[in-house]
Amino acid sequence: MPERPRPANARPEASQRPSEPDPKWVAELTGMTVEKAGSAIQEASDDRGLAGAIQTSHRSAGRDYYAQIRAPFELYALVRLMRPQHVVEVGVSSGVSSAYLLRAIKKNEMGKLHSIDLPKVQRHQVFTEAEDSPVALPVGKGSGWAVPPGLRAGWDLRIGPSEQVLPMVASELQRIDLFLHDSLHTFEHATFEFQTVDPKVPSGGVVLADNTDWLGGALDQYAVSKGTHAIYRKGIDLGGVRKP
Repeated sequence: MPERPRPANARPEASQRPSEPDPKWVAELTGMTVEKAGSAIQEASDDRGLAGAIQTSHRSAGRDYYAQIRAPFELYALVRLMRPQHVVEVGVSSGVSSAYLLRAIKKNEMGKLHSIDLPKVQRHQVFTEAEDSPVALPVGKGSGWAVPPGLRAGWDLRIGPSEQVLPMVASELQRIDLFLHDSLHTFEHATFEFQTVDPKVPSGGVVLADNTDWLGGALDQYAVSKGTHAIYRKGIDLGGVRKP
């Protein structure tokens, strides 16, 4: 079932700040205790320097708000607890999710993030809600522009359509321990991404999808094909599948 069309200029009022953390969701996806999940989330929450740097970058580019994932602390916690060798995300925009994934990888002292983005750019020098997507890049900025310089070392960032780039990335990696879909939110596209990475996702690996309300059940269908079920985060349409 294809997604309902989302207005290109829709302002995601609630998506500008992290939602109330959900350690139980992280615990279920990692097989860890809720206490360990909560501790990892708190570690991310306490990192005011990273949050401040991202906010400063957004504001310096003339953006008082910016569409972004509402569970960056949980992404950080997943990486801290899973200690993945390879993380792949499709959909970068300013780089909020990328920054928290990279921070956790740096803290682990192991792993690598592979990011893919096909950016949209503001039509004019000044952002206008009537004409621009809430994830459009400011003029002169590139994908991931809000990621602090200190986190960029070793980051594999590739620009292009995931239909072309994701199969290439998957073919280069022996395994994909954690995958995040946050690109074109349609049933067909999400299913393509899940099927592309699945052969490289090991037992215990996690496949995530943001904005699942727009995917027409693609994440649930993927979970059923693996003999399991999707686990949804409290309060927002972010889901994950832990591969049996």
